[in-house]
Amino acid sequence: MSALAPKEESNRKTEPRGKKIGFPRSRRLLRHADFERVYKQGRRHFSASLTVFYLARAGAEPRSKTASQRNGGQECPPHTGPRVGFTVGRALGGAVVRNRMKRRLREAVRLAGVAQAGDVDVVINPKKCLLTNEFGAVLNEVARAFVVIEQKVGSTR
Repeated sequence: MSALAPKEESNRKTEPRGKKIGFPRSRRLLRHADFERVYKQGRRHFSASLTVFYLARAGAEPRSKTASQRNGGQECPPHTGPRVGFTVGRALGGAVVRNRMKRRLREAVRLAGVAQAGDVDVVINPKKCLLTNEFGAVLNEVARAFVVIEQKVGSTR
């Protein structure tokens, strides 16, 4: 009977953990033009391990023709809430290191609960020290950045 116990234990690790909680595409900045617009027209917030660029969205954004074709000719409703993008330059490390930084930031944004930040586009640009910081510190910096963004964007409206 003891021979079966390790096998059962190993099977438990391969079972699905339940519904995957991810970072939905509707909350991401994906197009190069959106990133450029935030960089050129937006404002900045600096912290110890990241720089955050942000720009409030005004009204409905124009949708591309291909997006309306994918939805059967119907226009998509404009997205509400913050959209977040991440940029990690090659100077910060190889692909593995850069992807690890983006995964840490994505999870920090997801856990920070930034839905109340309003209709704003945000680009987060990490510094090299992000990898050596504890995740709790990164989470606090991201949450603090979104509080500052909410205050600044709310005061301009």
